[in-house]
Amino acid sequence: MPRSVNHVASKARRTRILKLTKGYFGARKNVWTVAKNTWEKGLTYAYRDRRNKKRTFRALWIQRINAAARLNGMSYSQLMGALNKSGIEINRKVLADLAINNPAAFTAIVEKVK
Repeated sequence: MPRSVNHVASKARRTRILKLTKGYFGARKNVWTVAKNTWEKGLTYAYRDRRNKKRTFRALWIQRINAAARLNGMSYSQLMGALNKSGIEINRKVLADLAINNPAAFTAIVEKVK
């Protein structure tokens, strides 16, 4: 008796992954084993970098706040300490946005905590 293989399902599974690797370079897009390995590794990178993105943005906000604070005669740490002491609860994302898009409002906050 011949071996029974569900070729429809296995071909569909391969086709699905080969569609996901469309646009990759060389054999990574059309050779099944290479494409599958590349796709799996890509999922690992995606998981890792969803967490790294949060770190990267926080670092960017701190740099922007520091640059704007120094224009107003304070360092980042002095500004954050003064904000904390004065009870102004404003997060780094909003502070960085103010520093870039509304320098007058940022200066007003700095003057208030000085």
